[in-house]
Order: sequence, then structure tokens, then C-alpha cells
Amino acid sequence: MTASRIVSLGHYQPPKVLTNDDLAKLVDTDDEWIRSRVGIRTRHIAVDETLVDLATEAAQKALAGSGFQAAEIDLVVVATCTAIERSPNTAAAVAARLGVPSPAAYDINTVCSGFSYALATADHAIRAGSATRALVIGAERMSDTIDWTDRSTCVIFGDGAGAAVVEAVPDEQSGIGPVVWGSTPEKGDAVVITGWDPTISQQGQAVFRWATTAIAPLARETCRKAGLEPSELKGFVAHQANLRIIDAIAGKLGAPDAVVARDVVDSGNTSAASIPLALSKLVERGELVSGDPVLLFGFGGGLAYAGQVVRCP
Repeated sequence: MTASRIVSLGHYQPPKVLTNDDLAKLVDTDDEWIRSRVGIRTRHIAVDETLVDLATEAAQKALAGSGFQAAEIDLVVVATCTAIERSPNTAAAVAARLGVPSPAAYDINTVCSGFSYALATADHAIRAGSATRALVIGAERMSDTIDWTDRSTCVIFGDGAGAAVVEAVPDEQSGIGPVVWGSTPEKGDAVVITGWDPTISQQGQAVFRWATTAIAPLARETCRKAGLEPSELKGFVAHQANLRIIDAIAGKLGAPDAVVARDVVDSGNTSAASIPLALSKLVERGELVSGDPVLLFGFGGGLAYAGQVVRCP
């Protein structure tokens, strides 16, 4: 039987940093108000970089760390909700930049849970024999969707990308566990990005209540399907939506020894990019090491969710 594992990770954020004090010059807010509600102090904002630029930078770093050449990749998947071009899709554009020849290439949009969805579909393709090595990317330019006069949303979001190289391995070396995924479509209007000139809006309290009550049981179910107890986790990387939400879920998970990603403090909410961005940083800093079991769990717009336990590269 064939399975898959993550070989390497990479991330990229644009150099422009927007602080809470910077935002206070644009809207009626201040550092204390923002930190007390969402826990964010800075976020990165793309100025000249396109979505494809962000995705390509993260992908290049992941590819460089994998030991593989671009020609050895046969699947490229990009999770994003902020692509402007419909065709070619972002995955195809990234593949062209990297020089990946004739890959299967597609974008996936489940908003904030996108990376976990993309990772699951790459894992499934490899298990089915349709791919051998995949480049899985989460990339967002959320600043394109922001109303800078709306303090309820403009303080939350940032831009960036994270990527993983995934390869086929024998089943006994599996490094990506079964996915738990789904949605609550009747509440889909809680986070909305609409129109040709899109602006994001959300029902903050509704999202908070849903995330802090519904996600922890699903996260524990993800661990069960992977064959381990939450207490065995070495890391927990949730979608970086809001520090209060992350801490609430982590508190209910039952993983006291797990390193909890809190990259939202410095990066803001980067939607589909947030999980690979945070995971890549934890590995780069040595806070997680090779073989560590880590729970990834994305949730948000849709309201869609997805998670899996992975082994660190």
C-alpha cells in the first residue's frame, strides 16, 4: 500500500509590516483594542507582490529543502480564496514559474480550511497512484479584500504563503493521517467575500461561538482516526483566526505537552496560508522536530473545516 508524507516546508511573507499603531491612523482603534479582541499586533501586507509571487516564493523554499528538482513534481495544488485570475489558475502559474513540466495543477477554495483540504486531496491522489510527488501551497493576498474603513475586519487579516512538498512512501512510513472534513453550510453567510471588487465581511460573534464549541470535538476525532490520543501530540497548528479562538480550542483539546502555534500575533489571519505558514516557522525554529505528530486543523469561511495529523519532516 502507498501512503504519503511531508518532506519539507517553506513560507514567505511580504516585507511590509502593518502595526496596530499604523491601523490607528486609518480607523478608530488602538493597540489595546485590537490585542484584547483578536491578539494581533502586526500583519504583513503585499504591496508589489502578486498572489502568484507569494505562492512561488514559499514553494521555492519548500522545494529547495526537499532535495527534489522541479521536474520531479507531478502535482501542484494551491489553496486560496483571493485569486484574481480565473485562468490560468494559480497552481498552473506557480508551476510555470518553477519550471514544473506537465503537472496536474488545480486551485482549491475552502477559504481558511483550504490548506488541510489541499493536503488531503494530494494525499488521496498519491494513495490512488495518480501522483508521486506533490507541491501543496496555501497562499493569500487578503489585503485585496479589506475595507480599510471597517475596523471589525481591517485589523484582522494579512498576506503570505506556506508550502509543503509531499511524496509517496510505503504505508508503514505514512506521515499524513486520515482527514476529518466537512462544513456547516447553513451558516455559510457568517464569513463572506462577494463581488467583482470583493470585500470581506463576517459575523464575528457567530464565528467565535461556532469555532470555540464545534472545533475541539472534531479535532479530537481527527486524532482518533490517526490512531493516537491528543495527549500524544507534540504540536497543534490551528487556522490562525484569532488568538482567543486558538487558545480556547487548545484548552479543550487535551494536549498539554503540544506546542501551540500562535503565529496570528505577528502575521494576522492569512486564511488558507495560515497553517503552512505557522507550521513552517515552528519547524524552522526547531520548536518541532522530525517525526513529531502535529495536529493541523483549519476552519472558517463556508463554514468549512478540515484537519489531519501529520509527522514533521
